[in-house]
Parts: sequence; C-alpha cells; structure tokens
Amino acid sequence: MKISTLALAVTTLLASTAALAAPTYIHAGRVIAVPGQAPRGATTIVVDQGRIVSLQDGYVAAPEGATAIDLKDKTVLPGLIDSHTHLASDRAGNEGIVAMVTEGIPLHAMETYWNGMKTLRAGFTTVRNLGDEGGKVLALKEAIKRGWVQGPRIVDAGESISTTGGHMDGRVGLADEMHGMIGTENLCDGADDCRRAVRRQIGRGADVIKFATTGGVNSGTGLATRMVEDEAKALVETAHAYGRKVAVHAHGLDGIKLAVRAGADSIEHGTTIDEETAKMMAKAGTYYVPTLSTVNGYLERLAANPNAYPPAIKAQIDWRIGITGKSLQIAYPLGVKIAYGTDAGVSKHGRNADEFELLVKFGMPPAEAIKAATINAAALLGVDKETGTLEPGKAADIIAVSGDPLADVKVLKAMKFVMARGEVIVRP
Repeated sequence: MKISTLALAVTTLLASTAALAAPTYIHAGRVIAVPGQAPRGATTIVVDQGRIVSLQDGYVAAPEGATAIDLKDKTVLPGLIDSHTHLASDRAGNEGIVAMVTEGIPLHAMETYWNGMKTLRAGFTTVRNLGDEGGKVLALKEAIKRGWVQGPRIVDAGESISTTGGHMDGRVGLADEMHGMIGTENLCDGADDCRRAVRRQIGRGADVIKFATTGGVNSGTGLATRMVEDEAKALVETAHAYGRKVAVHAHGLDGIKLAVRAGADSIEHGTTIDEETAKMMAKAGTYYVPTLSTVNGYLERLAANPNAYPPAIKAQIDWRIGITGKSLQIAYPLGVKIAYGTDAGVSKHGRNADEFELLVKFGMPPAEAIKAATINAAALLGVDKETGTLEPGKAADIIAVSGDPLADVKVLKAMKFVMARGEVIVRP
C-alpha cells in the first residue's frame, strides 16, 4: 500500500471514529427522568459513548461536531422494559405446532431477530426472555452484546424448567413417535434432578432461571400444581447460589403459594392470587408480573380462526380471558411490587405497549404503570444500575412520544423516537 493511500485510510478511520465519539444533544420538551417523580420541563440530555452525561435545564446549544436531536414537542422517558417475553416465536396454537415441525432452527433464529427488532422499535430497550428451545435467544443476546446486530438488551432464561409432563414438557400433546425429536434436559423430577436442570441452564449462559409450578394455558396441562415442595426449593436455592434470580410460571393458587414459600423472585401470570397470597408476596418482596395482554393474542387469533387452538386449550383460554385482571385488582392495593411483562409471543411482538392500557384498566394509575415498566422492572431484572431512569452514568436508553403518557398511557403505543445504548433506532 502506498503511503498516500495508507494516510487516506488512517484519516478516514480517524474521522469515522471521531463521528462515532461525537456527543449527542437531545432537546426534550418534557422529561419523565425518574418515573414516579415530577417531570422536568425543557431539558437538554447530553449523550456520549452510549451513556447519559448530563441533564441540563433549558435548551443548550450543541457544540460544533455534536449531533442535535429536536424533541421539543415530545415527552421523553427512559427506555421501557418487558419482563416477560418469548422472542423466538410470534405464533401459537396449531400454527405454532406446524411451524415447529416444518421449519428449522436457522429460520427460527431469523424470526427471533425479527421479533427483537419489533420489540426495540416499540420502545422496549430491555427484555427478559423467559424460555425458548435451541438457544436462539441466547445467540441473539450474544450477537447484540458484540454489536453484530441491533436489538434490545436481553436477560435470558435459556430453556424453562418443569417436571416431566408439566407445562414446559414439549412432548405433551404430540404423538409418541415424535417424542424423540423433543429435548428433555429442561425437565426434572426430584430435588437432585432439579438442581441438575438449573445448573444445565446456567452452563448454557442463562441469566435468570424460570420454572413452572403449575400447568399452563397454552400447553393443555391444566392449572393445578405440577411440582412438589422439595423440587421448588431445590430449584430456587440452586439458582440463588449461582447468583441467578428466579421467575416462576404459576396460574393456580397452590402453585403460586408454593413458589412464594420457595423464595421465587417473581410470579409470572399469577392468575388466581387472593388476598392471603398477595399479603404473602408483599411481605416476601415477591414481584408480580401480570402478563394481562396475553388475552389480546388469544382474541386476535380466535377472531382470525375459531379453530386456532385445540378444544382442551381453547377451554383454558376462555377461562383466562374471563379472569384476567382480577389478581392485579387484589395485589396492587395490598402493596405487591408490580413489574411490567406481556408474555409477548402469546400476545404479539411489537405490541408490547398494549399492556399499559390493561394495567390502568384494572387499577394502576398511569404513573405507576410507567414505573412498573422502568424502575420496578429494572430492579427485578437486576439492570437498575444500567437503565430504568434517565440519570448521568446510565446507558442512553431513551424514548419519546407525542402527548402526555401520565394522562393517557395509550400514547406509548406510538414511538416517535427510540435510542438504545446511545444508538438511534427510531428517528424523530
């Protein structure tokens, strides 16, 4: 290479590096910097190297070489967090079963990336993914961390754990001759085997452990408890020993209580919580992730195809639709900590903000619903030092909407600006 050519290449590289390092000045008309506290008025948010440098009153002129973004007519908030997603699929019922046996892991990996981008563009800059097969989300998480692809920050559970014949036994409902195609390393029976199952997921790279104490709506395994005390305790104790939090899928009341007694960090779905159980959860500090918007996914699929689900599962879906929201109406007033989660994959990816409207419908003020999707969810996921508020030193996860979400949470369904870790995803 000639010296002049080398010099040109170096100059180009330096110019590119300088451009990447240039700070960004966001001029925001209104800022909910710390959800639950009074909003700020006109503010300049300075972002550099993917992090928030400062929040300054008024509109500070961007210096030469910096990028200015005009959000003066917008409300700016921290990036939202969905504590319960399944990025690997947007299909369910009979359609999901067909896809499982007719499409391979490479194509499903592409679907996983696609769903991640739908989620990110919807303003959810962080998700907790609670179960998939084949390591597709684990791979996406690593690719995002390496900067190979865009996507939300992912806290991943690997494969969800249950007992044989339980909600996460993928063989349930399939003909015997197909069972050999389905992995079973996520299943456990007895305390020692459950410890093995946790260690296996941690060895695969899981950040959090998810297991089911009850059957499930979509699996047709019923809603009763499918696990015994020593198994649940072994799962939680092992996960905690490895520094992992535990999310527990539980619908029936006995299974919810079993998970709380075992020391679960969060109850997912919690469809039949009563006052006694809510008080148990509040005392233990157990989070509740209601996943109310699953009903949207059910209703949409059934409207398009009344036979979208097998009859036994359809009966459970009808029950779930009828009871949705009642647990939140009990738990929230009794002081149970609520973290935002949708079960996206059952509901539709990219429609994650639909949950806000349901949280408000069933008793949460808009400010508390927003707090559930930021501060509370960040604490549950263990990422509160990185995200959940707009403060100096934190990752530049920043969104903007038209209107006032404290008055009407539905405005959160239409993102006008999304920045994830300093990178602009949706431009104003």
